[in-house]
This record gives sequence, structure tokens and C-alpha cells, in this order.
Amino acid sequence: MRKKELKWSLIAFAIAAISILAVVSQARHLSFDGFMDFLAHANPIWLVISVLCMVCYIAFEALGLCRILHAFGYRVRFRTGCLYAASDIYFSSITPSATGGQPASAFFMVGDGISAAVSTVALLLNLIMYTISIMIVGIFAILENPLRFMGFGMLSKVLIVIGYIILGAFAASFLLLFHKAGAMHSLCDGVLTFLEKFRLIRKVDKKRAKLKKVMDDYNACATMVSGQRKMLVQVFFFNFFQRVVQIAVPSFVFLATGGTLKGAADVWSIQSFVTIGSSCLPIPGAMGVSDYLLLDGLGGIVSPEFAIRMELVSRSISFYSCVLISAAMVLFGYIRRKNRVSAEDAD
Repeated sequence: MRKKELKWSLIAFAIAAISILAVVSQARHLSFDGFMDFLAHANPIWLVISVLCMVCYIAFEALGLCRILHAFGYRVRFRTGCLYAASDIYFSSITPSATGGQPASAFFMVGDGISAAVSTVALLLNLIMYTISIMIVGIFAILENPLRFMGFGMLSKVLIVIGYIILGAFAASFLLLFHKAGAMHSLCDGVLTFLEKFRLIRKVDKKRAKLKKVMDDYNACATMVSGQRKMLVQVFFFNFFQRVVQIAVPSFVFLATGGTLKGAADVWSIQSFVTIGSSCLPIPGAMGVSDYLLLDGLGGIVSPEFAIRMELVSRSISFYSCVLISAAMVLFGYIRRKNRVSAEDAD
């Protein structure tokens, strides 16, 4: 593992520890024995379903990536797709704004003989569908249960609104890049010129070069997916279901602890808003932000003590367990490929 990834892994571990301690510190009567008793009285069937949702979160991304690569002529097994998905999930979770996920996934793709151009386009297209899926889930949540949004505190509402604005801007930008790439390039270049004029940015030439590379990647993506409407629809639904099952984890935890179906629907809406709001800050894995938003939202339907226990279980399943499983898959895949390369060199 390179020093950069190791550094971010340690930073993410520290943030996770601080986030968990911050949540636990809010509970006046929380103890380890009490927490284990809380789990012991939970319905195991609903807990198993919540764990399966976490597993499906990895599986749906794998299916999406396999479908894209298949459309470009690469026969990728589901097991290999899971490795690509796990590397994306793990490194996205430990780096700010999820910047490390795509390079890590591309590393394994290129190592398997997939061209760098196809790897870039596949991951870019998956990111586009991922962002659009989150936005659609967020729109559905606000239409289906607007009262749950009103149940959040003021700071949470501000974060959620900012999240909607940022995700909406990303979704609109993606659509413009596919249909009006030239106009989008001119607009971005004009913004750079404006910022340079007022000395708000430096090294503008490097930023223009980076902008050109991004535009070239999007143009390549648009060209390669032209006429692939069926594939685009399928990949969208894989990403959509990926978001739905992850958001559903707290709802099944709620049902496991004796909650009603109506209450579980409210929890699903709350977690949808949490997902939107936590996307507005460049914190690895949105740790701390997601915890705060979920506790704030759950406070409107359950007691504070119950909300803390439920939040700890939900995040442990949907995020921490998912990251650990993804890390194990990445480590296993890396060692396996390294041994394979060594064997090939020996021959």
C-alpha cells in the first residue's frame, strides 16, 4: 500500500473513532452490557436483512461496472466486478470527497488488461449514474414525506439544502457535458478567466490543462456510450437499487427493534435526507456528518437513547462493516494479483 493510501486509512480510522465516541458520549445511560442487551432483544431476521442490504450495496455496483465493461467488449466475471466495486467503495470512504475510489478501481481494471480509456469511461459513467440516482432518491423523499424534512434542526436543514444544490448542480453539469460539451467548456474556461483576473486563483494554466483533460474524458465517454441506451438504463437501475438498499438499512434495524412499518418508512425518508445532506462536506465517508444528521432526524420519532443505539447499529452495518469487507476484498485481490504477476515473471 502506498504511503498516501496508508495515511488516509489512518486519518479515516481516527475520524471514525472520534465519531463513534461523540455519539456514545451523548447517551447518559449507554453501557456495553446495555447495548448488547439491545441487540439481543432485536429480531434476528430483520438484522440479517439489513446485513444483506449492505452486501447488495457492493453487489449492485459490481453489476453496474460489469454491465458497462461488457458493453465495451470486456467479459468480466461478477467476482472480478466485486473487486472493482470494493476498491471504489473502500478508497472513496477514506479520502475527502471520495477522490481515491476511481483511481484505485482503475488500477485493478488496467491490471486485468482493460484499457485505461475504457476504465476511465466506465468509472465516469458509473459516477454519473450514481449521482443522478442519489438526486432522484432525494426528490422522491421530499415528495413522499416532506414533514420528515421539517423535523430536522436548522443546521441539518441547511446541510440538506446545500446537498440538494450541489447534487443538482452535478447532475445538471453531467447532462450538459453530454449534450452541450462545447458550451460547458467555454463556461468553465470563462469562470477560470474571471477568477484569474481578480487574482482569486493561481497557476491557471495547470487548471486549464486539467479542465481540458476532464472534457476529453467526458467526450470520450459520450462517444463510447452513444447508442447504448439499453445499457445506460440498466446501469442506472443498478445504481438506483444500490442507493435504495443502503438507505434501507436503518429501516430494517428499526423493524428489528420493534418498530412499525409506518415508522420504518419514516426512517427511510430520514436516511434519504441524511444521504443528501452528508454529501455537501468533503469529509472521508461523511463520518461525523452522517452520524449527526441521522441522530437529529431520528430524534423526531424515537427517544434520544433509542436513537443513539439505533444509529450505532445502523452505521455499523451500512458503513463500517461495508468498509471493512471492502478493505478485505481489496487486500485479497491485491495479494492475489501480485502473486499472479510474480508467477508470470518467473515463467
